[in-house]
Amino acid sequence: MRIIPAIDIIEGKCVRLTKGDYATKKIYNENPLEVAKEFEANGIQFLHLVDLDGAKSKHIVNYKILENIASNTGLKIDFGGGLKSNEDVKIAFENGANQITGGSIAANNPMVFLRWLERYGTDKIILGADCKNRKIATNGWLESSGEDVVDFIQNYELKGIQSVICTDIAKDGMLAGTSNELYIEILGKTQVKLIGSGGVSSLEDLKILKKIGCEGAILGKAIYENRISLKELQEFF
Repeated sequence: MRIIPAIDIIEGKCVRLTKGDYATKKIYNENPLEVAKEFEANGIQFLHLVDLDGAKSKHIVNYKILENIASNTGLKIDFGGGLKSNEDVKIAFENGANQITGGSIAANNPMVFLRWLERYGTDKIILGADCKNRKIATNGWLESSGEDVVDFIQNYELKGIQSVICTDIAKDGMLAGTSNELYIEILGKTQVKLIGSGGVSSLEDLKILKKIGCEGAILGKAIYENRISLKELQEFF
């Protein structure tokens, strides 16, 4: 299972939210590159970089942060947040993203998302399936599409999607464990490479996600709040 730390960006700073609520913003570092370099120095190979300003603005904003991290580390970066147009995706890839994650666009404008999948390939495009009470959430988690998360993933699997990041918003930033029953259901009903996200609080949570069959696990606040040390992560993977 891949270990994928997250860096969420607001106004160029490394932050975390609780349940996606922008009012709960907590700044952990004003220099995201410094955080990324520390991850890499401790053996981390992958990074989940989220443009929260972009998610709210509905277009890419913090691509300079992406370019800075991509140019100064060897981390393989998946980038999401605010990718709504062909130009947004072009900017993300030109600035060093290895993969991009599309969530709101997949829910609200599937034809555009499917064109990205056709143009860039299934290894470059990740489906973002963020949900609240099982319903797909969009636009920085400020809106709901009303579609069931498992149906959403199954529909896109039929259209070629292979990798899915699923975040249960109720778990995000809560340090209270991951949405294991939902992940078991998704893995039982699809063949996607599932990346669990939201709620990781301990190495035990990571062990459970691995046992369930998740291809990757995203974690953020557990690192920033020193619930899991980078040394412990090294030993884990």
